[in-house]
Amino acid sequence: MDSDALPWGDKLILRGLSFHGYHGAKPEERKLGQKFLVDIDAWMDLRAAGKTDHLSDTVSYTAIYDIAKEVIEGSPHNLLESVAQKIAITTLTNHKEIFTVRVKLGKPHVAVIGPVDYLGVEIVRRRSDLSD
Repeated sequence: MDSDALPWGDKLILRGLSFHGYHGAKPEERKLGQKFLVDIDAWMDLRAAGKTDHLSDTVSYTAIYDIAKEVIEGSPHNLLESVAQKIAITTLTNHKEIFTVRVKLGKPHVAVIGPVDYLGVEIVRRRSDLSD
């Protein structure tokens, strides 16, 4: 597989997670906070879980949800890139079965002229990135 290519195959999918956090470079973002939207893909081999029907053969969605919640509702960061990185690295560190994670993080309420659904970042981190 090309090292820049996105993985394919089995993955856990978390969509439309919404939390209130205090991230941002502007003082009002740190004081008032705002809503953050998160989508997460976590690639891992799900064949055993498919055969056994046992939770012990996979990673619980709620475990990944809890990581995102803790990071977004936790200590403030200036940049979305840093928030997404912390979610991704914590997910990989806490769940050895996951070999790649993609975190999409958006802010729907931003001070720009004109309508937007959200502005944000999307990062992909692999297990090999933990050694950096």
